[in-house]
Amino acid sequence: MDWDAPAIVLEARPYGEADAVATVMTQAHGTHRGLARGGLSRGKAAIWQPGNIVQARWVGRLADQLGGISAELVHPAAALAMDDPLTLEMLRAACAVAEGALPEREPHPRVFGGLLHLLAHLSQGAALLADLIRWEAALLADLGYGLDFSACAVTGSNARLAFVSPRTGRAVSEEAAGEWRARLLPLPVLLLHEEQGTPADWRDGLKLTGHFLARDAFGHHHRPLPPARLALYDRVAALAQSETA
Repeated sequence: MDWDAPAIVLEARPYGEADAVATVMTQAHGTHRGLARGGLSRGKAAIWQPGNIVQARWVGRLADQLGGISAELVHPAAALAMDDPLTLEMLRAACAVAEGALPEREPHPRVFGGLLHLLAHLSQGAALLADLIRWEAALLADLGYGLDFSACAVTGSNARLAFVSPRTGRAVSEEAAGEWRARLLPLPVLLLHEEQGTPADWRDGLKLTGHFLARDAFGHHHRPLPPARLALYDRVAALAQSETA
C-alpha cells in the first residue's frame, strides 16, 4: 500500500543516529507517521522541519504499519518564519496542536485547509493570530467539541455576547454574567466577527481555545497542551501586557 500527496510536516522525532519518525498531514489521509531514512542528515533535515509543505510519499506493506516516508520540499515555511520569533512560535504551536489533537489517519479536510492558509500567510506576522485562534476553534468543532457562540446560554439573546462558560463552551452575555463573571472566560470579538482584534483579544482567544483544547482534545488522552502552544500564549500575554503598560 502507498500514497503520494501534498502534505504539511507536523513533527520529526529522532530515530537512531540519522533517521526520524516523521508525522505529516494530508487532506485525504489525515495525520500519518512514517520512518524517514536519513531524515536527520545534513542533506535532508531541512525538509522535515515542522510547518514545511512537501510532496510526500508513504509506502508500507500493510495499512496499519509504520511504513516508510520520503518527501520533496515544496514550500519552506519553517525557514521563512525564522526571522520573527512570534511567527515561528505560531507555526510551531499550530503544528504541535494538529499533531497532538488529531487522531492518526483520520481525514480532517477543513483543518488541513485552515493550516495551509496559516502557512501561506505567515508574512502577516501578529495579524495572523486571529486566524490561528479561529482555526483552533474549527479544529475543536471537527473533533466534536464545538463551541457555541450563537446566543447567550442564559437569556437566548445574541446581543452583547462577552463571555464563555468554561464548563459548557456556550456564550454568555454581558448582562447575564452577573456574579459569575470572574469564573467565565472572555469572548474576544474576533471569534464573533472576521476582525483582526487587539493583543488583548489574541490573549483572550488563545486562553479560550487553549482551555478547551487542554480539557477535551488533549485531556481525554491524558496529555498536556504542547509546550509550543503554552509558549505562544505566554508571548502573546506579554505582548498584551506591554500594550496596556
